[in-house]
Amino acid sequence: MLPTIVGVRFNPIGKVYHFDSGIITDLKIGDYVVVETTRGKQLGQIALIIKEPGTPPEGGWKLIERRATPRDLVTRQSWQNKEPDVVEFARQRSNELKLLGVKIVSAEYSFDGSRLTVFFSTETEEKADLKSLRQDLQRRFAPSQVDLRQIGPRDVAKSICGIGACGLEKRCCCQFLSEFSSISIRMAKEQGISLTPGEITGMCGRLRCCLSYEFEQYTEARSKLPKRNKEVKTPAGVGKVIDVRPLQEMITVEIPDVGYREFHISELSMLSGNEEKSVGK
Repeated sequence: MLPTIVGVRFNPIGKVYHFDSGIITDLKIGDYVVVETTRGKQLGQIALIIKEPGTPPEGGWKLIERRATPRDLVTRQSWQNKEPDVVEFARQRSNELKLLGVKIVSAEYSFDGSRLTVFFSTETEEKADLKSLRQDLQRRFAPSQVDLRQIGPRDVAKSICGIGACGLEKRCCCQFLSEFSSISIRMAKEQGISLTPGEITGMCGRLRCCLSYEFEQYTEARSKLPKRNKEVKTPAGVGKVIDVRPLQEMITVEIPDVGYREFHISELSMLSGNEEKSVGK
C-alpha cells in the first residue's frame, strides 16, 4: 500500500514540506498537525494531499507525529505572543554591543518552546561576530535553545511585507510566493523592460520577482520572430527589422524610400542568401 504524502506549511505563505501521514488516514487540507523538524517540534497546516508522490527523498519522508489538538493551538499561540519581546530585547542588545550593520528581523519559537530562532540580516559582506549576542539571548530566554539565523533581503521583505514597488497593496513575496526563483537581467532584456534600476528593482533592493512571471512566454514568442537588423521581405518591399513586439507578433521594419512600417509576422518572409522563408514557421 502506497503511503499518503501530504504537504505541510508552517507559515501562511511559507514553503511546503512533504510528510508521510503514517497511520493517520483521514487528513484534509486545512487540518493542523504536529511534526518533528530540524528546528524542533513544529505545528503546521496541511496545504496539499499528494496523490502521486513519486520517488521518496534519501532517507524517506518524515512521519507526521499526530493531529494537533485545540490545546496545541493554544500552546503555539502562547509562544508566538512572546516573540515580539524576543525581537525587542535582541535589537536592544545588538545596539548596546554596537553590532553595526546587523538588523534583527524576527523571532520564532518552536511549537513546544524548546527552540528559539532569531532571524537577522546584515548590510555588509563581512561575517558578523554574534557570539556575545547569542550568549545574552541564551541566558535571557533559557531553557529554550537559541539559534541565530541569517536571512537574505528578499526574506526580510517577505517578513516585513508592505506595499510593492509597483503599488500593489501587498508585495508578491508575502501574498503568494512560497519560494524565490532566480532572477536575472536577461529576463528584463527579453521582455523589453527598461534597465533603469528603479524600474526593475523591488523594495528588497534586488531584481523584482515579477520579472520571471512572463519570461518564458516572451522567450517562446521571440523564438518565432526575426532578430533586429535582419533583412525581411514585406508587402511594401525588403527592409531591416528595427523593433519587435513579441506578444503581438508585430515587427517594425525600415524600408528604403518608404520609411518605418509595422507588419504582422504572417506578412513577412526571411531572406537568407537566395532563399525565402516565411517568418514564424
